[in-house]
Amino acid sequence: MAPAQKEATLAVSCAPTAAGVSAAGVVRRETASASGAADWGVSSAAKDLQSKNLATLMRPDPSSKATTKGIQLMPRAQTKHPLDPLSGTEISVAVATVRAAGATPEVRDSMRFIEVVLLEPEKHVVALADAYFFPPFQPSLLPRAKGGPEIPSKLPPRRARLVVYNKRSNETSVWIVELAEVHATTRGGHHRGKVISSTVVPDVQPPMDAAEYAECEAIVKDYPPFIEAMKRRGIDDMDLVMVDPWCVGYHSEADAPSRRLAKPLIFCRTESDCPLENGYARPVEGIHVLVDMQNMVVIEFEDRKLVPLPPADPLRNYTPGETRGGVDRSDVKPLQIVQPEGPSFRINGHYVEWQKWNFRIGFTPREGLVIHSVAYVDGSRGRRPIAHRLSFVEMVVPYGDPNEPHYRKNAFDAGKMALGRMLILLRRIICSGSSTLFVARMDMAVDSKPGEMHNQIRNTRNVNRNGQLTGYKLVPGSNCLPLAGPEAKFLRRATFLKHNLWVTPYARGEDFPGGEFPNQNPRVGEGLASWVKQNRSLEEADIVLWYVFGITHVPRLEDWPVMPVEHIGFVLQYAKDAVACGWQPHGFFNCSPAVDVPPNACDMDAKESDVKDNGVSKSISSGLIAKL
Repeated sequence: MAPAQKEATLAVSCAPTAAGVSAAGVVRRETASASGAADWGVSSAAKDLQSKNLATLMRPDPSSKATTKGIQLMPRAQTKHPLDPLSGTEISVAVATVRAAGATPEVRDSMRFIEVVLLEPEKHVVALADAYFFPPFQPSLLPRAKGGPEIPSKLPPRRARLVVYNKRSNETSVWIVELAEVHATTRGGHHRGKVISSTVVPDVQPPMDAAEYAECEAIVKDYPPFIEAMKRRGIDDMDLVMVDPWCVGYHSEADAPSRRLAKPLIFCRTESDCPLENGYARPVEGIHVLVDMQNMVVIEFEDRKLVPLPPADPLRNYTPGETRGGVDRSDVKPLQIVQPEGPSFRINGHYVEWQKWNFRIGFTPREGLVIHSVAYVDGSRGRRPIAHRLSFVEMVVPYGDPNEPHYRKNAFDAGKMALGRMLILLRRIICSGSSTLFVARMDMAVDSKPGEMHNQIRNTRNVNRNGQLTGYKLVPGSNCLPLAGPEAKFLRRATFLKHNLWVTPYARGEDFPGGEFPNQNPRVGEGLASWVKQNRSLEEADIVLWYVFGITHVPRLEDWPVMPVEHIGFVLQYAKDAVACGWQPHGFFNCSPAVDVPPNACDMDAKESDVKDNGVSKSISSGLIAKL
């Protein structure tokens, strides 16, 4: 909680109360509804008493443009914005609540918590939070009644969404748990939330977790036929062996989700005592292994072909002693970038302000970074929203080797691997030819329809000074579609890769282009491809854009031992000569919003010198510029 918020909360708790009226009654008389929403009405008597007791409260206001004129000031007990990621305590409460709801100890012990994430609230709840409880503080967003704005006493409780795999029954379930602002209910010394719903999802397999990967490696390395196969290849030390479990995907009915299956790839290190040893430099070919991940047993094994191991390459490890003979180039001079007055951005919790932009950041185990509530402070027009939510919702990597077992290497890094959990420790790239295709999901803040140009987003209510509808334009950069043929099996689950741009009206629950559970999914075209078939209108709709972009990587010697950077991305930008794909305002502003950016010191020095030599500089007044 910010210091100013702490002061406000303490001031309320210590404020004197009138006779016969409790402090709780002074703050708000609340009526809980079946949906858990609070009664936001206030009696006139309570308002009078409230104004007397809370006259000294000052609300923290990081936005200098915000106004509270005519708004009754209220204490805000909320310590977390509705979009803030779950804290460690909240995750523990959610897990403990679900585990306690298990019917038997066996059921509770067999639960694997694949994902525990914030259940993001409806957009009107976010608007209320931003209007009154948290920055950017926009009272204009408050609901209106005859007597003026309706002031909420509090926001609905936060909720967690849990994906749980029951190892005992091979079932996947989705749980919703309500988390109180203060976890007051205690049973047996443990905090508890409240289970709102629990639903078993049939015929799916959720992502595998790190514990399952470790168990799979252990049982394969202890399997006697596997040990014999390694000896045939001259490998006696099993500590050198790496077992990399891969989800089987879906290629035939044998991969149906009734079983939880993995098909490991095998590698062998050269040295067991080298912490930086590149184990992926020596793949072990010719061995077929299939593992039942539910029961952790090898159900298929075949030593099909004795393929010699690759020789130990002296350049396999990216260490100074083994690359360039341990000698670094000496002509690189130090580069120092300093900001003596500090950075130009401000961060308050998960709220960021930078160069007239403001937004919130969050993280999920599946997507990684999520950007919420993107807006731009546009002079006298105030805060102008641009996007509700931006994230990368999928990363599909189909590898280009048609041989067994590599043709099965079609990774859905978000849907099958939970990409967000691996952003710190990414799995290394195996250098066969591959395409890397990203899907950016952009829930735009413009209540609009696509404009005349297929890549423009236009508001249907606001116009710029030329009388045109305001909008933003998607500027694509270098791009590609999958090189795989239409009969490729992975395209059953990745139909969304067939087009670079999709547009759908916003619908709660439509979050992932291949559906929530792409692993071993037998259903063709689930997700985006099925949503667009509904042919819903985009007129006056809250639209979501899905942009598919990527690159195809053809390995080269310079990629060894560590592949350099391939640049492709998605940025919010103003430049018209965009190189990467990005968002470009298209009639959104009345002129360039960068005209008020101060020049750098070198330009100022040159200008002052020119004025001294050639004359006096005069400022040019402009009403339009003044409005910025």
